Amino acid sequence: MVTSDQSFKSVVNSILLTITFVDTRFIKTLWMVLTTPGTLSRDFSHGKRIKRLSPMSLFFLLNLVYFFFPLIQLFNASLHTQLLSPLSVFYINLITHKIVTLGLDLNSFTLIYNQKTTSLAKLMVVVFVVISSLPLNILYWKKNKYFIDHVTYAVELACFNLFANAILLTVIVRLFGLGHYLNEITLTVIFIITNLYFILRSGLTFYQEKGIRLVFKSLILIVFLKLALEGYRMVLFFVTMWML
Repeated sequence: MVTSDQSFKSVVNSILLTITFVDTRFIKTLWMVLTTPGTLSRDFSHGKRIKRLSPMSLFFLLNLVYFFFPLIQLFNASLHTQLLSPLSVFYINLITHKIVTLGLDLNSFTLIYNQKTTSLAKLMVVVFVVISSLPLNILYWKKNKYFIDHVTYAVELACFNLFANAILLTVIVRLFGLGHYLNEITLTVIFIITNLYFILRSGLTFYQEKGIRLVFKSLILIVFLKLALEGYRMVLFFVTMWML
């Protein structure tokens, strides 16, 4: 979902400020992730690390940019977003108990929760990376890849999502005033389409998978990615509630 407490100008300024502090490798590496998915992970696993940022370096930079303005609720899940979860009935009971314990009203609790979860999410996005790498070990166990190779690929995938489904989508929404069109359904559709693009192309490049097997495994991975995102949000919710 999109919040309204940030201006488009501040979004652009945040992006430019961050990019100013890195060299052209940032742009080149990001362009590679967008246009030839899987190439960065393949080159990094093969030891080609001179002309490009590592997947983890790119991840931390994009993570920094994203959390300057977490408008799209992808990895930064506000209380409102969490209450759209299938576990919302269970969450409501915990929230009610916490509100009573802290002696707050709902508005005050929501403000405190959102501030805390935003700061925690900056550190916990790596949970999504780890969870999303697990099915790769099963789907591509015959490809002679090490666990760290699957994690590297998952990091590149997280970079793609941070830029395409969070940063770039935020800019587009702000530029064309499309915020009222975004909800959990439209964001899920965008998430599926963009990730299917990445997984199909990167599966061919990084895993050398082809044909119907590539399509089949890509569709399975999309399901796991959505589950990984929901799993990450669940972990984020419980950690936030525990830290309040």
